[in-house]
Amino acid sequence: MSPSATDTRARRKPVVKAATSADAAFSFKVLTVNIHKGFTFFNRKFILTELREAVRSVGADVVFLQEVTGTHRKHAEKFDNYPDAPHYEFLADTIWPEFAYGRNAVYTNGHHGNAVLSKFPIVRFENHDVSISGPERRGLLHCELQLPGHSKNIHAICVHLGLMEAHRTQQIKMLCDLVRKDIPARAPLVVAGDFNDWRHRAHAQLKRGADLHEVFVQAHGQAARTFPARLPLLRLDRIYVRNALAHAPVVLPSKPWSHLSDHAPLAAEIHL
Repeated sequence: MSPSATDTRARRKPVVKAATSADAAFSFKVLTVNIHKGFTFFNRKFILTELREAVRSVGADVVFLQEVTGTHRKHAEKFDNYPDAPHYEFLADTIWPEFAYGRNAVYTNGHHGNAVLSKFPIVRFENHDVSISGPERRGLLHCELQLPGHSKNIHAICVHLGLMEAHRTQQIKMLCDLVRKDIPARAPLVVAGDFNDWRHRAHAQLKRGADLHEVFVQAHGQAARTFPARLPLLRLDRIYVRNALAHAPVVLPSKPWSHLSDHAPLAAEIHL
């Protein structure tokens, strides 16, 4: 069963006043992390409650999540601390009033995918199926956020690409096509997530195809090492921007994160 654009959910939107014609300077914090369906490395322990506290502690305004469980019947029966709500809703709780979920992988007992949590209104969202072939199901969750004091909405795309390089090359092309066709040329854009790009091929393709620039490459000359979290060697997780500036991108400390995910989370301040 393949995902579709309708496999997304978000909270009801509040009424927001229109932005002023003169856009004010504005900054916000983003976080991206692959949460491994709420389990520790090798699925030894279910730690979603601990993960929620760690995500809260970062103080991010917009959170990009990969491998988020929507529902899983067997896990709910097996673990006493398994939440009744979908994991993206449990993580958002009272901190992020808006969220969107893109269902990618569907199986007998449930499904998982990408999610975006936001302190700003999500005025539009769509999950784009970029699965190529075989059992891997992948999607691009595209959200449009309304920022205070800005006439231009910011676009956010949560990414989790395939394990095979040939698939990733096609998926990045689909991402570039999405940016060119669906996002205004001057609109601020943040693309973040798990790119699985261990050979570092995505930078040139995204710069050429969508004018996207990776924030760690801009700040330090290379992407951050994020996998495995306990001893990061591979540069798999990324934050790309267009029509925006990033300040002080950081890999979050190993404590407590190396216990909570097999990927080290990334955070950055985005300036408009």
